[in-house]
Amino acid sequence: MHRDDLAEINGTHLPSAAGPAGPLRIGIGGPVGGGKTALVAALCRALRDRLSLVVVTNDIYTEEDAEFLRRHGVLPDERIEAVRTGCCPHTAIRDDITANLDAVEDLVARHDPDLVLVESGGDNLTATFSYGLVHAQIFVLDVAGGDKVPRKGGPGVTRSDLLVINKIDLAPLVGADLDVMRTDAEKVREGRPTVLTSLRERPDAAPIVEWLVPQVQARRA
Repeated sequence: MHRDDLAEINGTHLPSAAGPAGPLRIGIGGPVGGGKTALVAALCRALRDRLSLVVVTNDIYTEEDAEFLRRHGVLPDERIEAVRTGCCPHTAIRDDITANLDAVEDLVARHDPDLVLVESGGDNLTATFSYGLVHAQIFVLDVAGGDKVPRKGGPGVTRSDLLVINKIDLAPLVGADLDVMRTDAEKVREGRPTVLTSLRERPDAAPIVEWLVPQVQARRA
């Protein structure tokens, strides 16, 4: 299959980024502080005994996110690659994906994984991944931004394959109405799934794992 062909994964038509023999590539994006790195760490812990995983992180000037993952031992160090974008985060995941593609392809060549997680640097609601880099996208928000954020839309909210609204345990402290966030997300996402969770209270990331594992299995098939 050509990289621009369409593959149907779990009921969603997604472009193929790596051909039929390659691993599933998942992009994880969202604003600063939403919990992207925490989600990557949780997914690694939940899946590392079941799947072969590698991770690419993106930071503008540092390797902070990669260092966090290595420090917490979520995967062996050699399975985590850091990209310093030196520019707006969305540029390196959407406009000029060369550095990320190089990092992904190097990890794939060395480890032959089932799953590649590509974490964007923190960006705004317009951040999306090129489908030349990933097959599917998870967008992470947190309730501290207010319950108005889902209805503001933006491609990250409306077009991501899974929307994760994180830190719901903080809702009473910041005056966010979770029912409003859920309803507004359903309106703007046109049937695409949304998960409301707290990675602090649910560090196993079970709802996201439940969505992700069938996608990996479909890719293998």
